[in-house]
Amino acid sequence: MQILKTGNFEIAANMSGDEQAAKIAILLPGRLDTKDYANFTSHAEYLSQKGFFVIAIDAPGTWDSPGGLSDYSTTTYLKSIHELIGYFGGRPTLLLGHSRGGATAMLASTNPAVVGLAVVNAAYGMPTPPDPERMENGALVEYRDLPPGDVRTKEKRRYDLPMAYFEDGGKHNPLAALVSYGGPKLIAHATQDEFTSLSEVKKIFGSLSEPKMFLKVDCTHDYRLYPEVIQTVNEALGEFIDKYLPV
Repeated sequence: MQILKTGNFEIAANMSGDEQAAKIAILLPGRLDTKDYANFTSHAEYLSQKGFFVIAIDAPGTWDSPGGLSDYSTTTYLKSIHELIGYFGGRPTLLLGHSRGGATAMLASTNPAVVGLAVVNAAYGMPTPPDPERMENGALVEYRDLPPGDVRTKEKRRYDLPMAYFEDGGKHNPLAALVSYGGPKLIAHATQDEFTSLSEVKKIFGSLSEPKMFLKVDCTHDYRLYPEVIQTVNEALGEFIDKYLPV
């Protein structure tokens, strides 16, 4: 793990592959998730074998990235991606995100360096309003499994997420950005996703321009808990890269 210092952020990153590779892949965890979860470590290894230089990150203010949750929002997450692309010289970039990381990847697709998007069980709209029963002192109490996160852990990391996160999220429209993006898109979605139905995502997929690929995976939202699904996503990534993003 390294701390990368961009213009406005210090970003914790796991990097793998040839640092001089012609193309990079940036891996974006979901809300309050980490680069160290099993899905991202597997994708990083696979993509590096496919010829990418891979950077898997913790969003600013979370996990190993310095700062606190006052630094964490869709706006700062998005800005950090743009700065990372510049940090690595604006090389052709594949963005791969899960959940809110997928939504942020959609928003970042406006960057001219982005040559492909891959999103898994993504969020397509603004953050869901918080459950009042989980609020303490004006913040949403969230818990996350400890890495590698391939099972539910008894010990968890707690985050008290300020309401400002939700207010900021309402300023962004990831679906509109996705619809506008003309590059290659891989959309993977779970049959049992708890937040967005498979039928809804299929309708979204139908509205997208070519080139595009769709992958249905048999799991719940946190596909990191399903090793066979992680492998299926890797195989789909390989097909997607071979077809649209050869290195």
